[in-house]
Amino acid sequence: MTVQGAERVITVDVVRSMDAFVRVAAVRALVYMGEQSCPFEEEFDGNDFCGATHLLVRSGAEPLGTLRLRWFASFAKIERVAVLKHKRDGEAARALVAKAIELAGRKGYERILGFVDADLVRYWKRTQQVTVREARPRLTVSGRTYVEVELAIAPGPDAIGIDTPALIMLRPEGDWDEAGVLDRSAERMATPPPEAQWTTSR
Repeated sequence: MTVQGAERVITVDVVRSMDAFVRVAAVRALVYMGEQSCPFEEEFDGNDFCGATHLLVRSGAEPLGTLRLRWFASFAKIERVAVLKHKRDGEAARALVAKAIELAGRKGYERILGFVDADLVRYWKRTQQVTVREARPRLTVSGRTYVEVELAIAPGPDAIGIDTPALIMLRPEGDWDEAGVLDRSAERMATPPPEAQWTTSR
């Protein structure tokens, strides 16, 4: 996803390499650990490689911000939204959230949950039209107070489902419309394994 701003082009991509994840970690360390004094083990909480999709917004090669999506049975959860202090004009955050909504809709989700900083609820209501989950208690962790918000989204007509063609499901996350390496692999004829494998495989 590419967004043309007044002065620059910013790009939002799904993180698929350690190099890109290092950029994610650097942004989060600067924002959460540096600005908010969040302890390392609370910021890098064990969920970065477990059912999570990371997004990275950048200008050229320079990272501007990041967002983590985690996937649950009936909802997606936006987490760890972090934009570098000198880039907080709103453009990077909007691009990140727009990409997250696009991904969640393509995966068939209808609800997105977020825990937003209590001081930023008005911003989220204004920019994303989120609904505050009034019946839910506030959450205080890492020295900050968070409010639960929810966003209803409409799954796209081409949402990934159980009957989606197999090769589409095997493509890299978020690039379901582009032929991937396994599309090319599928063009080769199947070959039986060597005879020795038949005797050792179970």
